[in-house]
Amino acid sequence: MVNNTFIDNAKVMSKGQVTIPKDIRDILGVSFGDRVTFVVENGSVRIINSVIYAMERLQKQMEGEALKAGLNSEESVVDLVREVRADGEEQ
Repeated sequence: MVNNTFIDNAKVMSKGQVTIPKDIRDILGVSFGDRVTFVVENGSVRIINSVIYAMERLQKQMEGEALKAGLNSEESVVDLVREVRADGEEQ
């Protein structure tokens, strides 16, 4: 089993700012100018790359929508793509 726990510390400055340690930034895949999201759950805080968090939320919201639209196989997806492309060529 791989241990995926990583611990690091940072000091809170007078304006409440914290520098995210480089090792943590690397793990999150963030650099200067990127945004992070703070998720508070049960007294704990997770910090997440905002792009990844947005994608996770979108995936959760879209869960089950393919089946509702009748896209239950790779073939049905390919058929839909062909149909959309054909409609686009007609215009």
